[in-house]
Amino acid sequence: MSDLNGEPIFCNDDAPLSASLPHGADVAPHFHDHGQLRYAARGALVTATEVGTWVAPASRIMWVPPFAVHSSKAYGETDISVLSLPVTLSGDLPAEPSVFVASALLREAYLALMSEGEPLGSARARLLIDVVLAELARAEQEPLRLPEPSDRRLKAVTDLLHADPASPATLAELGHRIGASERTLSRLFGSELSMSFHRWRTLLRIQRALIELSDGASVTETAIRLGWSNPSSFIDVFTELVGQTPGRYRSSARSSDLPTAEKLAG
Repeated sequence: MSDLNGEPIFCNDDAPLSASLPHGADVAPHFHDHGQLRYAARGALVTATEVGTWVAPASRIMWVPPFAVHSSKAYGETDISVLSLPVTLSGDLPAEPSVFVASALLREAYLALMSEGEPLGSARARLLIDVVLAELARAEQEPLRLPEPSDRRLKAVTDLLHADPASPATLAELGHRIGASERTLSRLFGSELSMSFHRWRTLLRIQRALIELSDGASVTETAIRLGWSNPSSFIDVFTELVGQTPGRYRSSARSSDLPTAEKLAG
């Protein structure tokens, strides 16, 4: 949510929230004085800040620290549940947004907090919160943070790529479209984002691949739709960055507990 001038606004509502978001739904930039845990039982939620973009497909839990200005976008029909954590309980969680792989225990404890109407100040709720925090402390983090630029020329290029990740355009061609030289843009990618243009576009494509695979697309469909010339090169890059093959990732994402998801959606 933003004010009339487009500036991010402070939201002090810390009540647990469950909602169904249609594909493409946007939540404008805002921030809280508490942290937020976000779980998508179906679909995927992309969270953007000034410094990076994170993807949380189904079976992952997203952490947004207190006072972090963030916006969100839903990909696919997304069932999202949001749990607020006061600063006093969030000290051991990362200082920047993060995405965690949700174990069965973490998921069930989290959804029990959300779906059973338990007052968050009760002894049982605190026990469930302790379980959630303990599981988060040992959970694997998704390694894919996509850094975002502040330079207007570089942002113009990355905006074009966000709109069309599969674009085969070279950096020189993109530079021509926004009125900047390839040399200048290459220097900005290195100095501001600490990576090459090719690396940034690859990370963007892999983030989108997480969404595609979680939504049930095949490995081959995903590779072609996101600009790879053949599935084998996509598999190699995905495995290097994510730590498992796209086929295995797709299987794990699709094995989420459907009855639980249906209960949340209802």
